[in-house]
Amino acid sequence: MTIDLIVPGIRHADSGNFFLMAGPCVIEGEDIAMQIAERVVSITDRLKIPYIYKGSFRKANRSRADSFSGIGDEKALNILRKIGDTFGIPTVTDIHESHEAAIAAEFVDVLQIPAFLCRQTELLVAAAKTGKGVNVKKGQFLSAGAMRFALDKVVDSGNSKVMLTDRGNSFGYQDLIVDFRGIPEMRSFGVPVVMDCTHSLQQPNQVSGVTGGKPALIETIAKAAIAVGADGLFIETHPDPANAKSDGANMLHLDVLESLLRKLIRLREAVC
Repeated sequence: MTIDLIVPGIRHADSGNFFLMAGPCVIEGEDIAMQIAERVVSITDRLKIPYIYKGSFRKANRSRADSFSGIGDEKALNILRKIGDTFGIPTVTDIHESHEAAIAAEFVDVLQIPAFLCRQTELLVAAAKTGKGVNVKKGQFLSAGAMRFALDKVVDSGNSKVMLTDRGNSFGYQDLIVDFRGIPEMRSFGVPVVMDCTHSLQQPNQVSGVTGGKPALIETIAKAAIAVGADGLFIETHPDPANAKSDGANMLHLDVLESLLRKLIRLREAVC
């Protein structure tokens, strides 16, 4: 299944490029969210890359209770709707509980299942029943092959608009590693496969309670993913990662996004 069947109306779907899911980790406020959207839309239109704006309306899985989790659900969801309407682009956000599926579906085009929750049957079924696109992130604790069962839960609930996203596997207590064999394996299920180039470089479970990361390797992960056939890339980006309110340690600086995407387009042309 191609991305335009999962996200109807997505621009540049026939360009032959990979698609991009990108934006801030969490909606921090309207001004910064709109600024990021405007920049990325300009870049992806110029490069003819199909684009889905990503922003969590709330972060439910923070390490510490005092970590920033959001500006309020309704306020953040309305910002996501405004971004979609203003720029004419689809949007994606995470859901964490079954009842959130129908709520978020009123505001966005794609519902994302966080990696830690990819086995939660009720959550997957609730997302499926909205009729929206569903992006299921592969658990850090699962093999690529095991994601077939998460996929089946959505499809068997009457929704074939599914994509799967790899974000690495736990490697010890405080690191992740990407097994790139998983991309072609999950693609064999007949759905688009995305590589999460930023979360796969997290260093979780730090003693400080603040997740670390290796953003210098984002380009490496992205290049390898394109080389093995990834259909899309997931990149969290921000104009000031050091001061982002969530996951700044593994974000891509917005200023370098275009140069990276240009390299990846050339790579895709070479390997396809």
